[in-house]
Amino acid sequence: MITRRSASELAKMRRSGQVVADVLRQVTEKVQPGATTWDLEETADAVIRQHAATSAFRGYHGFPCVLCASVNEQVIHGIPSRKRVLKAGEIVSLDCGVVLNGYYADHATTVVVGASDQVPAPVQKLMRVTQQALVDGIEQARVGNRLGDICHAVQQRAEGEGFSVVREFVGHGIGTHLHEDPQVPNYGEPGKGVKLREGMVLAIEPMLNQGAAGVQLLSDGWTAVTADGGASAHFEHTVAITKEGPWILTQP
Repeated sequence: MITRRSASELAKMRRSGQVVADVLRQVTEKVQPGATTWDLEETADAVIRQHAATSAFRGYHGFPCVLCASVNEQVIHGIPSRKRVLKAGEIVSLDCGVVLNGYYADHATTVVVGASDQVPAPVQKLMRVTQQALVDGIEQARVGNRLGDICHAVQQRAEGEGFSVVREFVGHGIGTHLHEDPQVPNYGEPGKGVKLREGMVLAIEPMLNQGAAGVQLLSDGWTAVTADGGASAHFEHTVAITKEGPWILTQP
């Protein structure tokens, strides 16, 4: 069942969205050569506590951390580690969710370690296109459109630029739970799927691969990596559908 949120509920979700936006802002500032992904975890944990919020991830189906930190070929759900030292020229996808006063927000970004010119040009393009695919998807999150319009917009941007769309993991509804109906794939047909209505809230999150779309799961049971070892990028916003258009609740 898809739940539509009232104006007062959206205001609460906006506050949650601002918390997670601040978390990722401060974590991003810590991304530098020599830092470990555990350093990023500690920063995220501290910022969440400063806001008197709670992690949406830690303990969720047993996930051990507040932050997902996925480096290079890691697509999603990378577990922070004291042993994983970041190197110049790498990219790291940062995904975090929080709950504040009973309402959730989910947000992800992919950033460069060190100077951007140290990252291969094709990987820089992957990041740009993934972020633009998110923008394209959000643009379709309007009253009267169909869910497939969002999904198709992401797929069209990704594949039109020569990248592949991860199919095993999708976006989702969000509200008083981290994952709610409907699922939001990053592929689909325009004009298909449920009609978008005022008050629906979606976590739209393109995950694009440099090479083939296939992924595999590492032995930790969480970290998904590209099957061919190519780079992957991930961007996400929590978006409310309003009469005035898309409202990005996790936009700073």
